[in-house]
Amino acid sequence: MHIGIDVATWHNNRGFGRFTRELVGALVAAPGRHEFTLLCDAAPLELEGVRQIIVQPSRRVIDAAIASGRRSVIDLLRFSRAAMRARVDVMFYPAVYSWYPAPPGTRSVVTLHDAIAERFPLLIFPGRAGRLAWRAKVRLACAQAARLLTVSNAARAEITAHMGLDPARIDLTTEGPRDVFRARPLASRDQLRRELAEKHHFADGCQILAYVGGFAPHKNVGALLAAIEGLSVAARERLVVLLVGDPAGGGFHSNYATLREAVAASAALRACVRFTGFVSDEDLAGIYAASTALVLPSLSEGFGLPAVEAMACACPVVASNGGSLPEVVGDGGLIFDLGDPGALTAALRRILGDRGLRESLALRASARARHFTWQRGAALALECMERAHAERRQ
Repeated sequence: MHIGIDVATWHNNRGFGRFTRELVGALVAAPGRHEFTLLCDAAPLELEGVRQIIVQPSRRVIDAAIASGRRSVIDLLRFSRAAMRARVDVMFYPAVYSWYPAPPGTRSVVTLHDAIAERFPLLIFPGRAGRLAWRAKVRLACAQAARLLTVSNAARAEITAHMGLDPARIDLTTEGPRDVFRARPLASRDQLRRELAEKHHFADGCQILAYVGGFAPHKNVGALLAAIEGLSVAARERLVVLLVGDPAGGGFHSNYATLREAVAASAALRACVRFTGFVSDEDLAGIYAASTALVLPSLSEGFGLPAVEAMACACPVVASNGGSLPEVVGDGGLIFDLGDPGALTAALRRILGDRGLRESLALRASARARHFTWQRGAALALECMERAHAERRQ
């Protein structure tokens, strides 16, 4: 089978960019009888033994397909024509975000990571034009697709409920941590905490809570700030909160400025909250290893890759019950109820105040993370593509 893969999201720093890089890397590295052709919109990727076709759009996809931007019809046709020249059997899109029509007669598999834009449209696209354009693109992509792919049972349920799609058309894959995310010896973790204290100007010996991700409104970071204010003065004096993520948001809707203003307006938050900006994977692994817990208060997640990365570093997770997070975190952390205003503060008090609980969760988190690998994700995605190809012959 000859599989074409759209890799226009490869250089995006958000979750679907990571998904594209890691899943495609695992696909082309896996032994098998399939041939791959990658359709790129930038310089050739550093992948050996795989054919690459460079498309030259007027604007790169990661610059054009953003909340306030649009891709031109001509650019979409350039990609479609390139896919036609490749003569593939199945066209695979790792993210519906960069979809363009597959050549006539070509089976396609489109990845829907979640239905958050459909469930919370005003939090993702504040402008009506953006919402309408997204809805049209997703409908066309789903109508053309032979099979759909998503990343968790919760995401499939949300897609079914909010997009009206038949769950029988939707196959599952998974995600996983890179090798850099791993547990560290205790001495190494102490050293990492000292280095972070010096870099971000907080007292050595503080406990660290980390948030990792974007600052879109549905990430619900404001709820974390409110929960921190709900802690006692004594607890906050021994605490630092690292908010890790790209302030620019990759061109997507963000309330980063609002969060900065909330921190600036609160003496309690100014004392303990630090915005780190975007960090490398190596530095991120160090933050996980040094942290008491990762906190993910999202209203919904399709998967929640930071949870798995943290657990691979033996860092427990405090996560909401939004979307896939309970499914992914399992017994590797504490799950709080989004419907209970005091639940997050209570969960933070527990994990900050109970060393035995932290140590137990760290062991379970490390074991839990081993269930998630990109190799398994690639195998499941390939099964979906094979199913789409087989349905054509029936």
